[in-house]
Amino acid sequence: MSRDDLSFAAASTAIIEAGQRMDAFHWVPATAGNISIRLPDGRIAITRSGGHKGFLGPEGVIEVDATGRPARAGDKASAETGLHCGIYRRFPGANAVLHGHSLANTVLSRAAGASISLSGYELLKAFPGLPTHAALVEVPVFDNDQDIERLQSTVDARWNMLSTVVPGYLIRGHGIYVWGPDMPTARLRLEALEFMLACELEERRLTR
Repeated sequence: MSRDDLSFAAASTAIIEAGQRMDAFHWVPATAGNISIRLPDGRIAITRSGGHKGFLGPEGVIEVDATGRPARAGDKASAETGLHCGIYRRFPGANAVLHGHSLANTVLSRAAGASISLSGYELLKAFPGLPTHAALVEVPVFDNDQDIERLQSTVDARWNMLSTVVPGYLIRGHGIYVWGPDMPTARLRLEALEFMLACELEERRLTR
């Protein structure tokens, strides 16, 4: 199925499968995390507020517009829907977003400064424009903020300062956001980045 033919039902299925995959890695404990897909007409299929992402059913995915407003009265989107919308506004090629809370990204982001440096990893090739492991990538880290609109403004300001953007960032002590042109690519990038962060955490433990 091409993206032009992607239906809400198909997007819901992909979101449910992504939630199960993330749960298998323990990246969405309790009610943590959220997952979305941008539909061809600009609407967004996204996980409903609350609920375990490893046990999603069709009722766990709702539609919102490009500003994050639910299409159906009574539906409640995640409080962080605005960050998904911000990614879609900023990056026209982004059509899937994953947000998770792994042990590695939570601990490392708490200890990090403005970014986390990754270099020499084979899995850096999962990111666009990096054909070899011989690269240095700075993954941005943003301070957590309950005001999502203000947090998104901070994220946008950082993108304005960078010549290249890695398709992911961390919120300090909170979690990770990764995106891609489709769900398979977003999942691949998330798994690659989480593996490298887990390596960084283990290396720090071993070198203490």
